[in-house]
Amino acid sequence: MFFQIRSIVLWPRNPAFGPRRLRFDLGKVNVISGASRTGKSAVIPIIDYCLGSSTCSIPVNTIRKYCEWFGVIVATDQGDKLLARREPGAQRSTDDMFLMEAASIVDIPQRIAKNTNSDAVKRLLDDLAGLSKLDFTSGEESVGFDGRPSFRDLAAFTFQPQNIVANPDVLFFKTNTYQHREKLRKIFPYVLGAVTPGLMAKQFELARARLELRRKEREFKDAEQVSATWLADLTAKFSEAQELGLTPKPEQAPTRRQMIELLEEVVARTDLTLSVSTATISEALGELSGLETEERDVSRELTTLRHRLAEMNRMRVGVDQYDAAIGQQRGRLQISNWLVAHTDGATDCPMCGTHTESARNKLEVLSARLQEVEIEAGVDKEVPAAFDRELQRVTTEVGQVTERLRSVQIRKRALSGRSKEASERQFGAKKAERFVGNLESALDLHRRLGSDSDLVEELSKLRGTVQKLEAELREQDVESRKRRALQSVNTHAGRLLPFLDIENPDDPISLEINDLTIKVRGVDRDDYLSEIGSGSNWLSYHLAMLLALHQYYLSQPNSPVPGFLALDQPSQVYFPKNVVRNSNEEQQEVRLRDEDVDAVRKAFEVMAKVALKAQGKLQLIVLDHASRDVWGDIPGIVGLREWRDGVKLVPMKWLNESDEGGESNEG
Repeated sequence: MFFQIRSIVLWPRNPAFGPRRLRFDLGKVNVISGASRTGKSAVIPIIDYCLGSSTCSIPVNTIRKYCEWFGVIVATDQGDKLLARREPGAQRSTDDMFLMEAASIVDIPQRIAKNTNSDAVKRLLDDLAGLSKLDFTSGEESVGFDGRPSFRDLAAFTFQPQNIVANPDVLFFKTNTYQHREKLRKIFPYVLGAVTPGLMAKQFELARARLELRRKEREFKDAEQVSATWLADLTAKFSEAQELGLTPKPEQAPTRRQMIELLEEVVARTDLTLSVSTATISEALGELSGLETEERDVSRELTTLRHRLAEMNRMRVGVDQYDAAIGQQRGRLQISNWLVAHTDGATDCPMCGTHTESARNKLEVLSARLQEVEIEAGVDKEVPAAFDRELQRVTTEVGQVTERLRSVQIRKRALSGRSKEASERQFGAKKAERFVGNLESALDLHRRLGSDSDLVEELSKLRGTVQKLEAELREQDVESRKRRALQSVNTHAGRLLPFLDIENPDDPISLEINDLTIKVRGVDRDDYLSEIGSGSNWLSYHLAMLLALHQYYLSQPNSPVPGFLALDQPSQVYFPKNVVRNSNEEQQEVRLRDEDVDAVRKAFEVMAKVALKAQGKLQLIVLDHASRDVWGDIPGIVGLREWRDGVKLVPMKWLNESDEGGESNEG
């Protein structure tokens, strides 16, 4: 992918000043050298931030305090693109971005404002890189480690900041965090070309076909279970069909196929006749309804007669009880007549013979009361004969009506039995109809599961598709392609090692993409990068492997990796921290030993050699303390004005707001 840095642009917060622009040459090694605290280490974070980083790693204080926007002009196959992003302030980042596109961007806007956002810019960069739209789970919506490859993932191959460039534990940018490390492991076969977009499309198609095949197989299995259950019940259904008179009983036990054929004939028949019709059942039900009405009428008549008979019986019992009570009163009052019979004119009391007016009055009252009772009781009266005749008549009618009711009930039971038989036969007819309907559905299921079934045909096609795609993917042999790619990378790195300051340049090395580190194969043992000592070794292995990877990417026809590599302080392993004070400088640069200068020069020579061999397709940006005296005469290396004596990333006049504005600052 042709994607190189043409310029870095800074816009000041103070509108009185114009933007600061640092120009780089394409296809060469661009070196920014200078003293400490001049802003060299901010160059990589600025580029990374403008290319859509999720966080802003640009150093705070001076740079972020006096800059409002950061921008980068990139050269691509589609022309130049200016990507600028607002300084986030107290936030970790901001989505406010500015995009400008042209065949060649010459003039920089003095002031800019948001016209896009970081998501849109990242989509633009993904399209420029020609990255696949598919993810690594063969879908389109997955996120995380299995999400689709993005331009942001490729930053691992384009940046070597100061804390990475000679790190024994971390080889690639940001892989010191778990998320970036796992994602890089996932995309490595893709960026190596072992997994191509076309191959990912086939993997996606294979995954989709497998998913559809599993779904259809589940449907077929469920249908087979239903079919098995139905076939297990087939004999019972066949017997039921015989009971319903739908099919004759064969002389011998039929096979399953014969039963199915006979049942299919039942389904196909149109002359099914039944002896009981709805009309006959309706007549029986009408007669039964008439009997129920007659039964209710007779029951009401019988109830009336029984009530009258009960009342007459109670009346006779009452008369007898009344006569008994009157007789008892009369017996009790007979003594009054006896006492009156035994009195004479001289005496009133038959017991003592005394004569008292009161006693006589009492006897007369009792005697009069007795006469009243005898008159009221009607000693000589009897119950009329008509009452007995009526009682006899009612009793006879009760017996007759009871007999009539019994007769109606007998007729009703008989008719109910016949009606029940008719209902059952009608129910049997309906049952036969339902049976035929269910049987037709079951036979249809059997036919659907036959050899000419659509489901079976779909399963056959899907299995064929899966087998074809698996065969095509086996032919691609991703693992073999990955091994060949890594072998090529290792070969490129091995050719560069003898030209670097390394302890054992002839020991072959290999890139371990599962561990994201380098393995050195010695005579007695294999050692990982973290197990090898010396900063010069770490730096040399980093340089050799990163340059080898870019050489391999450039050899691929459609590699998505941008054609630039930025390195910060590669000579730090040779430059001690101590400084020598000088009256003219606040901090004097370190005086290097001759062998250290030679080692640093070797590194620059290797970078220049790789850049020249790439014929303009690879750009390197090196930020270092090493002065022009170390690398200035090496072909393929160009340098900006050294950042010393007040020359820094942020112009000194920006820090003094009283200065008047000027033209754009060129680097």
